[in-house]
Amino acid sequence: MSAKGTGAATLRYTLMRLGIFAGCFFALWGLVYAGLLPRGLGDSNLLWVLLLAIVISAPLSFVLLRGQRDAMSEQIVAKVDRAKGRLEAARSQEDAA
Repeated sequence: MSAKGTGAATLRYTLMRLGIFAGCFFALWGLVYAGLLPRGLGDSNLLWVLLLAIVISAPLSFVLLRGQRDAMSEQIVAKVDRAKGRLEAARSQEDAA
């Protein structure tokens, strides 16, 4: 598990989250355009759709990306444990000197 692998898992998770958000945004934009959802007040249409997309995509991401989030977390924990081990080894060498 190299640093590159951790970065790839993080990038994949982030892109998947952005994809879910974009899907929600365009679906909501279509519903507003079709008149099934209110357009908002004045010029606030874009803000209305963005906020609603955030509110809807957050729980969807939480449920749909659980496996990817767990895999990313395991890789990050392994990387942190290796860094702690190197730090402890360096500290031991300092104490011995």
